[in-house]
Amino acid sequence: MIPDNITCEVLSWEEFHTLARTLAHRIKQSRFRPDLVIAIGRGGYVPARVVCDFLLHDMLTSFKIEHWGMAAQEKPAVTVRFPLAVDIRDKTVLVIDDVTDTGKTLEIATTYLKGFNPREIRTAVLQHKVSSQFCPDYFANIEHEWRWIIYPWAVHEDLVGFIEKVLTGTSRDEHGIMTALVERYRLTVPLSAIRDALEDLEDMGRISRSGSLYTVHRDPAC
Repeated sequence: MIPDNITCEVLSWEEFHTLARTLAHRIKQSRFRPDLVIAIGRGGYVPARVVCDFLLHDMLTSFKIEHWGMAAQEKPAVTVRFPLAVDIRDKTVLVIDDVTDTGKTLEIATTYLKGFNPREIRTAVLQHKVSSQFCPDYFANIEHEWRWIIYPWAVHEDLVGFIEKVLTGTSRDEHGIMTALVERYRLTVPLSAIRDALEDLEDMGRISRSGSLYTVHRDPAC
C-alpha cells in the first residue's frame, strides 16, 4: 500500500535519456541480442523505443498491463489490458518497463509471456527499487530510498491526480496548491503546469472554481 503522503521526484528528459543510454550499454555489455523487444505499456513505451535506438534494434512491439493509475494510485489487481499480438514462440525477448515499484507488473508480464513459449525472457528497467519483489535482469540505476518517480512523459497526468488530492476537503488558490504540493509531496512544478492541470480537472467536472479558489466536487477514488 502506497502512503497518502509520499515523496515525489520529477525526472527531466535529459535525466531519462542518460538512464536509457546506461541501460542500453549494460544490455550490450552482457552480449544479449534479443530477437524482439517488448515494451510494457504504458510506462515502458518511451524507454523501450529509446533503448532500441541505442541498440540499433528495430523489432519492437508491446502489450499493456494496468497496475497504477494517476498520482500513485495502485489498482486492486494487475491485469493485461491489451494482449500481445505477435508470435514469440522460440524467440529471445527483452521486456522493458520504466521502473520496478512493487515488481508486480514485471512478475505478471513474465508469467504471461511464458505462456507463448519463448526461448528466453529477460527484463530491463530504467530504475530498480530495492523494495521491489522482482529483480530485473538489467537496470540503469538502483534506488535504495522509495519515492514516487514521475517521468517526463507522465508529469501532467500525475499532477492532475496530486492536485485533486491536495484539494480534497479544502479550497485553495493556485499558489496554495503549489505550496501544498511541495509540503505534502515535495513536488515542485511551474505554475503554468498547475494551471494546465486545473483546466483539465475543471473540464472533467472534478473541480469547481469560485473566484480564485478551487474545490473538489467529490473525493478522488482511493
